[in-house]
Amino acid sequence: MQRIILASTSKYRRAQLEQLGIPFEAHASHVDEEALKAEELSVQDLALALARLKAEALAESFPDALLIGGDQIAEVDGEILNKPETFENACAQLKRLSGRAHHLWTAIAIHQPSTGRTEQFIEQHIMNVRPLTDGQIEYYVKHDMPLDCCGSYKIESMGISLFSSIEGKDHSAIVGVPLMQLVTTLQTFGVQWPPSV
Repeated sequence: MQRIILASTSKYRRAQLEQLGIPFEAHASHVDEEALKAEELSVQDLALALARLKAEALAESFPDALLIGGDQIAEVDGEILNKPETFENACAQLKRLSGRAHHLWTAIAIHQPSTGRTEQFIEQHIMNVRPLTDGQIEYYVKHDMPLDCCGSYKIESMGISLFSSIEGKDHSAIVGVPLMQLVTTLQTFGVQWPPSV
């Protein structure tokens, strides 16, 4: 099977690919995200552009591999919610999201340096947060510590309890990689998964 490189050191994306059982390596992809954000692209275009840049940034280092880049953006009222990084910021984000809906965009790019081919896709989820008290928010943040997650929640952990409903096609996208579409797109590059015995 063709060598697969995940252009990310995100523990969440790594865990998702491990869940599938697809052999892969993970390597950091250094991209100037702030410069791209300054270009005032739509949220969808920004997520797709960042995913593509991350994948293509490793092309010189791994010319014979398939490179997977990803990006995720949470958006409310047209504003991007960055990773909170601190307890206070996480609580503030969740207070803002309490009792209302926001959008979560997850983009993936698969780049094949040997042919120059890149395939991209994006998943949108509408995340409906239950009304939460300040005490519930603080309890959640203390226990799940979602300081490295845009939107300040870990859907795969206690974070699921924050939501009344989620609208979207593939809930695995909320963690960071839309696994169903990833497998489908990898097949177009000749990677059949699960493999035949």
